[in-house]
Amino acid sequence: MAQLAEKPTAATPRIGKQGDPCVMVIFGAAGDLTARMLIPSLYNLARADLLSKEFAVLGVARTPMSDEDFRKKILQDVKEYCGDCVADAAWDHFSQRFYYFAGDFNDDKLYPQIKAHLGGIDRDHSTHGNFFYYMATAPSFFGPIVEKLAANGLMEQSNGHWRRVIVEKPFGHDLESAKTLNQQLLKVAAEPQIYRIDHYLGKETVQNILAFRFANGIFEPIWNRRYIDHVQISVAETVGVEGRGSYFDHAGSLRDMVPNHLMQLISLTAMEPPISFEANAVRDEQAKILHAIQPMSDEEVLSRSVRGQYGEGTFAGQRVPPYRFEPDVAPDSRTETFVAMKLLIDNWRWADVPFYLRTGKRLPARNTHIVIQFRRAPFVLFRDTSVEHLMPNQLVLHIQPEEGISLQFAAKVPGPVMRLGTVDMNFEYQQYFGKQPSTGYERLLHDCMIGDQTLFQRADMVEAGWSVVNPVLDLWKALPPRNFPNYDSGTWGPKEADELLERDGRRWRNFEQ
Repeated sequence: MAQLAEKPTAATPRIGKQGDPCVMVIFGAAGDLTARMLIPSLYNLARADLLSKEFAVLGVARTPMSDEDFRKKILQDVKEYCGDCVADAAWDHFSQRFYYFAGDFNDDKLYPQIKAHLGGIDRDHSTHGNFFYYMATAPSFFGPIVEKLAANGLMEQSNGHWRRVIVEKPFGHDLESAKTLNQQLLKVAAEPQIYRIDHYLGKETVQNILAFRFANGIFEPIWNRRYIDHVQISVAETVGVEGRGSYFDHAGSLRDMVPNHLMQLISLTAMEPPISFEANAVRDEQAKILHAIQPMSDEEVLSRSVRGQYGEGTFAGQRVPPYRFEPDVAPDSRTETFVAMKLLIDNWRWADVPFYLRTGKRLPARNTHIVIQFRRAPFVLFRDTSVEHLMPNQLVLHIQPEEGISLQFAAKVPGPVMRLGTVDMNFEYQQYFGKQPSTGYERLLHDCMIGDQTLFQRADMVEAGWSVVNPVLDLWKALPPRNFPNYDSGTWGPKEADELLERDGRRWRNFEQ
């Protein structure tokens, strides 16, 4: 009798390489990203024994604080965002690695002081001169901060130590600005020192796309135009702009989500098998996909893209205001809060297979998923039965809120008559492997500490993503929307998004929970 594989338990230890000795310098350490994501992620890494014992953090921001004030603040933050996960003894040891320095990022005098401060931390914690800098700041500071670090010798690598920089999104606001920022960074740092982060790639299901595709012999042979009808990628959010009105009203959903998150999901779903899991081998194949996406003409932008803006509506039994009533949003704003697009990939594997994308705010459910819809089986066998039509098989990669994979297929309904029902076979990470505390940043921070760039974007990938988006940005700027708001809060977006698929005889797969 065949043996079943042993099911891991929640207590199964995580096996992995401990991060290198290093100092993490967080620019923007008093901000929301640091509180919600970075500090809890570091704490989770420490609890998993994936942080080096020779590790420290220097927070840099404008707000005046002492080291002790900073430690008290991050304790409050972790308790708020990490629930009851804080163990006092572990926290006391962990928090002693944290230091703080106040200053203006534009002040040239700040950086020699940071250098001197880092020298002391390096000596006290034996971090071997390894530093990485996290840009948790407004995008306008990314380039200038790195230039000032370099001018003070803080990007130089010698005598076996390394220096790296993590750059948050948005990486530019269009193709030209992305190229400019790349050039600005590459003048003072080498590409292997630059880690362009996308936190979606820290999610287990996103990482599992590669394992799922290339470790299972039953799926990769059918992962092509012969068997797949189309692909849907949806990133649905229930929230509005959440106090980010001043940023979002200048960015919009297209800039905020498509060149980064959605392009990464497309590239991992569609890429060819890399020759290894070495960083550049994986990213070479991702880049090929991004370059193979057909650029859209003006006419194609009009027929293959949809924009929307939410109006008032009801969510969870509560009336919610329209986008134009949100704080720091212009009362006549033309900024889109919803985007849907149909993209085509010009290569042998995906010729004539459409990739449908959508992302939006104030939708009915918070859900990110990738739907692989296979071609229908021939109906010939069932023509003399009561079966009227065959449903296509769907494979769904659930990314959030619950991470997992489901497969939808047809099965006979018990009884004397041939009738078919649709069955879902579901796998949930938490149910099978147990729940581990995670923000999605743990893997990415750890990878930076060990020098693995696999899950970070390269300069050419960033620019290729913007090349897809730029024609849409240009046309939408030239032809402002006339019907905003055009979908109610709590619905699945404007009717034109449904029509985008209906014209092709298809429909969106919606998940209400």
